[in-house]
Amino acid sequence: MLTIKNLESGYAQLRVLKNISLHVRPGEIVTIIGANGAGKTTLVHVVAGLLRPWHGELLFQGEDITHTSPEAMATLGCVLVPEGRQVFASMNVEDNLLLGGTTLRRARGTAAVREEMENQYVRFPVLAERRKQLAGTLSGGEQQMLAMARALMARPRLVMMDEPSTGLAPLIVQEIFTIIAQLRAEGNTVLLIEQNAKAALEVADRGYVLETGKIILQGKASELLANNDVQRAYLGREQIG
Repeated sequence: MLTIKNLESGYAQLRVLKNISLHVRPGEIVTIIGANGAGKTTLVHVVAGLLRPWHGELLFQGEDITHTSPEAMATLGCVLVPEGRQVFASMNVEDNLLLGGTTLRRARGTAAVREEMENQYVRFPVLAERRKQLAGTLSGGEQQMLAMARALMARPRLVMMDEPSTGLAPLIVQEIFTIIAQLRAEGNTVLLIEQNAKAALEVADRGYVLETGKIILQGKASELLANNDVQRAYLGREQIG
């Protein structure tokens, strides 16, 4: 579904991504883990069209998207749940969801948007209860659910999630990752950017380890969980035995 070949990018004169190559297959959860500053957010911003690549090639469902705009990427079916939620605080929950359904409305009409909104209320019951509440007054966990639901309103082919667990209590983190696993069970494809390596690898099919803009390890999520170097650097423990 998504193929990245020899990608380089950054900001001004600062090269952040250095010869990145990876792929995401349909129906997978693929996670990219790494410390702060590793380049994880920069990577998804390039895919989403928010940051221009300096070198390399990006393909989405076989189509060259190397220089595609954010609006065109959303229309193609690639959406981003941004780090820090970034909900529209002065708008209520329902209006946030309606904005997320803009591309769906253009393609399928208002009835499809209303149908998809009800689907998201089933997925996130707390949002149904808060549908007329201002997004800025929601808890952090509720705002994360709203950001996810807003992205899913587009009925995307690929959902990219940037640090969905940031700043959330452990029980809420567990709930968020349960929902991510459910998305895969429903046939969705997810590219998950996470600093919480354990939670990400436990839910993912495959993973990549990003360090100072380079991929240093890749493989099945179970293999990375068992890797001594990953455990020492990202899981805070050493394997015993």
